[in-house]
Amino acid sequence: MAASLLAREVSDLCLGKPALRSLSVSATVGDALTTLKRSRDNYISFWNCNHGHFSEVDKVDAVAALDDCRCVGKVCVADIIGFLCKEENLSNPGIALQAPVSVLIPKTRDFVRHLESNASLVEAMDLILEGVQNIVIPMEIGGKNSRKKLLQNNLSKSTFHNGRQYCWLTQEDMVRYLVNSISLFSSAAVNPINSLDIINVQDIPAVHYDDPASSALPLLAKCLEMQTSVTIIDGEGKLIGEISPYKLNSCDEDVAAAIATLSAGELMAYIDFGGPPEDLIQLVKERLQERKLVKALELMEDYSGNSSVSSSCSSSSDDEFGVGRSVVKSVGNSARSVKRSEAIVCHPWSSLVAVMIQALAQDRTLFGIVTFAGMMKIFRETIEDHDLGKALKKSPT
Repeated sequence: MAASLLAREVSDLCLGKPALRSLSVSATVGDALTTLKRSRDNYISFWNCNHGHFSEVDKVDAVAALDDCRCVGKVCVADIIGFLCKEENLSNPGIALQAPVSVLIPKTRDFVRHLESNASLVEAMDLILEGVQNIVIPMEIGGKNSRKKLLQNNLSKSTFHNGRQYCWLTQEDMVRYLVNSISLFSSAAVNPINSLDIINVQDIPAVHYDDPASSALPLLAKCLEMQTSVTIIDGEGKLIGEISPYKLNSCDEDVAAAIATLSAGELMAYIDFGGPPEDLIQLVKERLQERKLVKALELMEDYSGNSSVSSSCSSSSDDEFGVGRSVVKSVGNSARSVKRSEAIVCHPWSSLVAVMIQALAQDRTLFGIVTFAGMMKIFRETIEDHDLGKALKKSPT
C-alpha cells in the first residue's frame, strides 16, 4: 500500500483543481489587484509571456515561441497592501498601482516551480522541502493538433500557456493528501511534536500589542515566505492574537492606511471579520490628516463614502494557505471558542495528528510555530526510515 501511495503521479492530486488564472509579468500592480478582487483566488500567477498580445504575423510561430512560456511568480492582495504601506506609495496610492508587478515578485527566492504531470509524489515533496510553495502542473488536454487549435482560439485567454492549461499544488494540498493515508505514517503521527524537531522556537515573527502595526510589515513579508502569521503578544509574552497575511488577502487596499496609522492591537480589531469599528475608521482618517497623506485619505473616503463598497475585510475562507501554520503554546487549559482573527494553537506535547486538526485554546504563552513544510519534513523522513523509497522503485510505473 505504501508503494502504491508513493507511486502516485502529481497529476492524481490535480483532479478537480481549477486552471490557473494568470497575467503577464508586464502587467501593473493595479492589474493584479483588479484581477484578484474579481476572482476568488488567493493568488494570481505571473508568466514570462503574454498570449493576449500576438499580432497576426506572430501567430504563425506562436506554438514554438510559447514553449518557453513559464510561471515566474505569484502575487496576493497582502503583497499589494504591504507595497502600498511604504511611505512613498501611501502618499500617492494611484501612482503606486501603476508600477510594474515585477516589483512584488521576489528575485532571491524561487517559490514557484514547474513539474511534469507524470512526476512522482516524492519529487513534489522534495521541492516543498527546498522551499517551494507552489508547484505548477500541466493539465493534459490533447496532442499537438489540439495545442495548435487551442492556441489559435485562446491566445487572449488567461488560463492557456504553451497550448495547455495549468494548475498548481500547494503545501496544504500535499499535507491533505498525506493525511488521507495517515495510517502509513502512524509511528510518527502519534509522537508529540516537541520530539519531532519541527517547532520553530528561534525565528518567531512577533510584535507587542501596543507596537505600531507598521512595525510588523517586514515580518509580514517574511511570513508570506514562511507561510505563517505575525503573532501579537502582551508584555508577559502571552499570545493575544495574530496579523495574518492570509486575512489581509480578504481586505481592500485601503487597509494600507490602517496599517500605517494604527497599533498592532488596533489593527487586529480593524481587520476582524465583523468589520472595522467606526471609531477606528475615524482614528485612521484623523491620523492621515495629521500626516498630510491626502491621497491615502481620499482612498479611505472612496470606500467609506460608497455604499456599494465595504472597507472591511470579508470572511472568505482560508482554503489555500489560511491554516498553514499552528502556534504552539507552552501552557493552557481551556478550549473556549475564539474569534477567527485569533491565532490557531496547540500544545508542544500534542501529536502530529492533533496539530493537523488545529486544536483551539486560550490563556497561552507563545512557545513556537509549526508549518506545513515542517509536517512535510516528518512525512519525508518517515518514508526514508521505512525504506518506502525502495518500495517505490520496485513498484511498476
